[in-house]
Amino acid sequence: MSAPLRAAVVGSGPAAFYAAAALLASEDPKVEVDMVERLPTPWGLVRLGVAPDHPQLKTVSRAFEKIAARPGFRFLGNVEIGRDVTHEELAALYDAVVYAVGSQADRRLGIPGEDLPGSWAATELVAWYNGHPDHQHLDFDLSHERAVVVGNGNVALDVARMLALTREELAPTDTTDAAIEAIVSSRIREIVVLGRRGPVQAAWTATELAELGNLGGADVVVDPAELELDPASAAELEAAPNVVQRNVEILRDFATREPSGKPRTVRLRFRSSPVAILGRERVEGIEIARNELEPDERGSVRAVATDEREAVSCGLVFRSVGYRGIAIPGVPFDEQSGTIPNSDGRVLDERGAPIPGLYCAGWIKRGPTGVIGTNKKDATETVERVLEDARDGRLRARAGGTIEEALADREAVLVMYAGWEAIDALERSRGEPHGRPRVKLCTWDELLATASISSAN
Repeated sequence: MSAPLRAAVVGSGPAAFYAAAALLASEDPKVEVDMVERLPTPWGLVRLGVAPDHPQLKTVSRAFEKIAARPGFRFLGNVEIGRDVTHEELAALYDAVVYAVGSQADRRLGIPGEDLPGSWAATELVAWYNGHPDHQHLDFDLSHERAVVVGNGNVALDVARMLALTREELAPTDTTDAAIEAIVSSRIREIVVLGRRGPVQAAWTATELAELGNLGGADVVVDPAELELDPASAAELEAAPNVVQRNVEILRDFATREPSGKPRTVRLRFRSSPVAILGRERVEGIEIARNELEPDERGSVRAVATDEREAVSCGLVFRSVGYRGIAIPGVPFDEQSGTIPNSDGRVLDERGAPIPGLYCAGWIKRGPTGVIGTNKKDATETVERVLEDARDGRLRARAGGTIEEALADREAVLVMYAGWEAIDALERSRGEPHGRPRVKLCTWDELLATASISSAN
């Protein structure tokens, strides 16, 4: 009987776990999976990106726990490619390497003033309130009365909603204690959400949008004039799926509401593009261009800036206009798309030829599109290519040795799955007395110290 195929899956979010599940399910060939993760904790954006007041979205982690319990699976946390082990070393240690590292950077607006203090990527705030150990040092000055969120997707709504939540709404979540105190005591009174196109083209889901109308401490305000549709948008709405039509219905309902006097306001605006962030030493405002919508070649509309300009005073700007991947040393990367060049998951070299034994899955493969479940089909497609290549003898022969041996003479502190289980158990036990799912460990020192307890036992 031949030895099992050894595969490394780099990353530990949904795409990584779905890829691991598909590999472990194979009988021909049998496969063993090492999941290599930079953090001491798994689950990717399920742990560190999903809004804390959406615990139902985090229940997918139960499926990941079952995958981790399968024979042949190992979690190798606190291992960064390029720092602790090179891509070339990894490729030599495994028959196949699947990169499922997501899209970790934000797209920029590319406008003057974007780097002023007070101008942030939305993902920085998301990582901060979710307890990402790389982002706990960030200092968000919430002493200003108005914040502007640029973007019309679910992350933009998450940011706007989180900034508007009351202590009662935050208390049962796994938001970090520091973030809860900062949000509750902030002086923000208005959160303005800017979309460059119209209400029909907004990318959020109806569930996320409807939540804004039920906030305990904030009114949602939409100017009815913002919902007037140009002919192309009206035609697009008529042919649109139910979710889009439902979004517009919800917005029209919001536009009929009178403010009830809640302490904060979430204001939704459309056909508005930032052209400059204003301020000398820090953010003091944002200059907005009013857009007209014109039909495009895809049957939708594109935003075209007019000469109409408006300056809105604010102390904070959060950009939420998309994600992009980050290049991994030694792995091909397309700077324009922010993805690894590939064909159905097979990574391609500069000539467009597949690189034996090298694959990708998830956002780093296709770009930041879809929901958590989208990654299952995506990862399965990639794994099918891995197994095809294994059966056809197209994988590179691996060198001897193990990743533990490669890390032995380096400073890397390996966190195995038992270390993560120790972290998980402590966080849950800290949250239970307060009716919270968990109270997260937020620093590298706390995480690694807790994980090391399992190694000592």
